[in-house]
Amino acid sequence: MKKQNYSYIGITFVILVFGIMFIPKIISRVRGEKIVDMDRHNLEHASIKNVDMATIGPAPKFTLTDQRGDLFSSEDLEGQIYVVEFFFTTCPSICPIMTQNLLQVQSAFADDSGISLVSISINPVYDTPEVLTNYAKKYGITHPNWHLLTGDQDRIYQMANKGFNLYVGPGAEIDGGFEHSGFFALVDGQGNIRSRYDQYGNPIIYYDGLELKQVSNLINDISVLLKEK
Repeated sequence: MKKQNYSYIGITFVILVFGIMFIPKIISRVRGEKIVDMDRHNLEHASIKNVDMATIGPAPKFTLTDQRGDLFSSEDLEGQIYVVEFFFTTCPSICPIMTQNLLQVQSAFADDSGISLVSISINPVYDTPEVLTNYAKKYGITHPNWHLLTGDQDRIYQMANKGFNLYVGPGAEIDGGFEHSGFFALVDGQGNIRSRYDQYGNPIIYYDGLELKQVSNLINDISVLLKEK
């Protein structure tokens, strides 16, 4: 019985010594915000799953107008990793969900100037820069590199349908008057559309903007592309 008591006393002593030696250093480090950048980097990227990324082909070029009323082109995205979606501000169905899911991407890369989000209106006649600005305020779009774009409808439709192969078009019988794909396109810093492979080795090409798992994959794969830089 005495041996057991001595064992407990010994263990307690070791724990006490450890606490005296190391806990003040940990507290000091946290209070003084002396966690070095490498530590932060390791913590932020600890959960990244390395996946092989397919290169689908070059993303189409464009010149449109952003929510500030300024011309904005694909040249302004050179060297950036960016996500493209097609939407319209009066969409009553999938657009609000897609925007909420893109907000997760905004949150994940809030401090990263190398990431851009590009939301292109398929109802540009209504979606003026002022309307796009109000939409951004409504949904809490704050990332300086989140570009909401409007412009010539025919050019936007051609870019979506032929350039990205993401369907957009009028839909008289659809709520809101337009129909469009609910997918996100991921473009790397060299201007190429990228994606992960499925279990059979086929490129998935796009990310379902309505599925949280797919949005999680998108965030992961953006991080993978950042490591390629």
